[in-house]
Amino acid sequence: MDYVLGFDEIDRTDIARVGGKGANLGELSRIPGTHVPDGFCVTTDAFQRIVTAAPRLDALIDRIAGLDHHDRERISATSADIRRAIEQCPIPDDVAVTITDAHAALGAHGAYAVRSSATAEDLPDASFAGQQDTYLNITGSVEILRHVSRCWASLFTERSVTYRLRNGYDHRAVHMAVIVQRMAFAQASGILFTADPLTCDRTVVCIDAGYGFGEALVSGLVEADVYKVRDGNVTDRSVATKELAVEADPAGGTRTRILESEEQIRPVLADEQALRLAQLGRDIETHFGRPQDIEWCLVDDEFRIVQSRPITTLFPIPGAPDDANRVYVSVGHQQMMTDAIKPLGLSVWQMTSTAPMRDSGGRLFVDVTDRLASPTASAGLIAALGSSEPLVGDALKAIVERGFVRTRPDVPTDRSSAAGAPHAPIETDDALVTELIADSEASTSVLARDIRTRTGLALLDFIDADILELRRILFAPKSSRAIMASLDGAMWLREHLDEWLGEENALDALTQSVPHNITSEMGLELLDVADAIRPHPEVVAFLHSVEGAGLGDAQFLDALATVPGGGEARDALDSYLDKYGMRCVGEIDITRPRWREHPTALVPTILGNIANFEPGAARRRFDDGLRTARQKEHEVLERLRALPDGHRKADETKAVIDRVRTYAGYREYPKYAMVCRYFVYKQALLGEAERLVEAGVLRRADDIFYLRFDELREVVRTQHASAELLCEREEEFRAFRMLTPPRVLTSDGEIVTGEYRREDLPAGALPGLAVSTGVVEGRARVVSDIGQADLEPGDILVTAYTDPSWTPLFVAITGLVTEVGGLMTHGAVIAREYGLPAVVAVPDATVSIRDGQRIRVNGTDGYVEILSERI
Repeated sequence: MDYVLGFDEIDRTDIARVGGKGANLGELSRIPGTHVPDGFCVTTDAFQRIVTAAPRLDALIDRIAGLDHHDRERISATSADIRRAIEQCPIPDDVAVTITDAHAALGAHGAYAVRSSATAEDLPDASFAGQQDTYLNITGSVEILRHVSRCWASLFTERSVTYRLRNGYDHRAVHMAVIVQRMAFAQASGILFTADPLTCDRTVVCIDAGYGFGEALVSGLVEADVYKVRDGNVTDRSVATKELAVEADPAGGTRTRILESEEQIRPVLADEQALRLAQLGRDIETHFGRPQDIEWCLVDDEFRIVQSRPITTLFPIPGAPDDANRVYVSVGHQQMMTDAIKPLGLSVWQMTSTAPMRDSGGRLFVDVTDRLASPTASAGLIAALGSSEPLVGDALKAIVERGFVRTRPDVPTDRSSAAGAPHAPIETDDALVTELIADSEASTSVLARDIRTRTGLALLDFIDADILELRRILFAPKSSRAIMASLDGAMWLREHLDEWLGEENALDALTQSVPHNITSEMGLELLDVADAIRPHPEVVAFLHSVEGAGLGDAQFLDALATVPGGGEARDALDSYLDKYGMRCVGEIDITRPRWREHPTALVPTILGNIANFEPGAARRRFDDGLRTARQKEHEVLERLRALPDGHRKADETKAVIDRVRTYAGYREYPKYAMVCRYFVYKQALLGEAERLVEAGVLRRADDIFYLRFDELREVVRTQHASAELLCEREEEFRAFRMLTPPRVLTSDGEIVTGEYRREDLPAGALPGLAVSTGVVEGRARVVSDIGQADLEPGDILVTAYTDPSWTPLFVAITGLVTEVGGLMTHGAVIAREYGLPAVVAVPDATVSIRDGQRIRVNGTDGYVEILSERI
């Protein structure tokens, strides 16, 4: 076995032997003009000898693998036991001799850095940066060997173990190599990013610099000088006051030196040095083929590179057909589903949409470049998106103002290509909504009937063709006009009632309990399911046992029927699932498990409804909302009639109220129709996947989720699937899940965040978009998983986003706060329907607000206040 390899013997393909850091150092040493201090790697073969020789380790690793990543106390104790076991295990003589011989060949009397290099470290999809240990200025072979052992043990630091548990890495699959590298006694050092780590702009090189070793910067002991370089120019520099430096201690290790006052404020780098370093960073980036996070040091005006790793936190840039500047707006922020989507889900959504859509990082983006390039279309787009979500509108406005997109003369556009284009008016006609819904239901019934006989390529062709029918339903002119009648009417009411009566938010009351709102009805009808179950205590007890024991979905409904009263309960639940079973969290992704496939997902909400509501709550809530709307309408019309020209104003307002109430509920229906169709497609595709499994083409049916639709067609045609591609896609998806998607992204990779430009907020308030009027105080329940929601009457739901699947929870809360959303997105519409004060698009709400705090939600003025730590 090779227990030691020199840098000249390794490259980026040797991660399994020398870890990510070692492989990158070997690769760096091959780049012309890049100076890497000499060294060698103690390979993972040596680490595995040690692990095998420590008999207690197997049991300890088994124990830690079963821990929850939140259990800090047990993780700390068990990881400490593992580290002690490794450090106390003697290094075998043949391994020790190989290391000391390599050390002697470099120079036995020199000083060295001894650095950990794990096989799951500094990788393209997971950096693990700072998880393991580094020791500086180590001298003598005895100390070298001792610190090699300490590096091996650092694979099981508490932070390393927690990171692996949280991200699903197998502890036994990760091994440790150790780098022994000649010390570079730096006058200055720091970190260079070949993309701005704050904005993700790939055209900007960002350099952090401090005196002495880089440990002072990494540990946060000092603030760094910061230099930003673009196109060969230093575009920004910030010189910090640096009070100390970490330097080599003559006795070994490091020491901290207090800097003289003049030195504290002196720039670490001259502009010429910053430019030279930036170019070196670009050369390294070019070699590795992606943006890099580079550790550097300056020795006698020569830059030496001691590490380079991929920047794993950058959001990928969508592909484009040319090199022109482009601007992308997130689909997920409009559809209230910002999680990563699997390839089949991405491709089916792209087939459904008519917009110029690109996928990146497991998310979808609309390319709005052409609209922004047109002065007229740009103004309409920014106004439309800004009224929906101010952060998006502000970001687009900033991009246009700085000239990122080259403008061109206006060209004629229609509503499909430019926001705010004129459209034909529509009369108030309840029969039209009934007709549109009936047409959609009939079409879905035909689909469900005709798809049953299709298999193989015929099935794929059938779905491909049927998506044209889905588009007909979604984008039918009458359907679009009905929705626009509601939106335009709502805008008219907001503007005119504010102008005439000084009422900005009367619309929220006027639109409660509107007809044909399939999503709000879904929440109320789950209250009816609770009514059917409540009289049967054995069923209630069974549901509690299911919630605690995690009974599988396949057995759930059958087991329910065996409980006294379970037949009636199952009938109620089955009836509900027949109507809403195609819904789920993240339902725009066809690959997500639906309620019909995962009925136990509804159990916590049903139990909450049983505990918190009296029988008949659904009817009462709807009637209360209808009563509120009628009372508000009567009040508004009476006040208008008292004004000059009041009867005309009242008559106009009455006509618009009727139009809004007629069509407002229908706005939720097209998405429901799409999801119904998606579920039919999914069931048929999974049937085909089972046939592919039986034929040995796939390992399991859900492998198809990692294929795009056209790729699945090719697999069906050839009866062959690449196992390597499927594994690669799974790993890629796991990495994408860790990314936070931006609202607005440019082709330079820059994330443009936008701002709330307000001066009317109370001190400490969190700004957002007011979408449902009223002010409420209560306990914040910060929820990331709908299945774990433990809500009580009076609670305020705080979450990243809500899509229609969250509606059943709305009946139990008194207010809503989300990080994502707009005036007409799901959470806002249902909050108004149920009369809940709501503020959406609150940046980092789930971080700024802690579970259990008492908060005030001002849905009238658009902000949230934290009142106390706990209720």
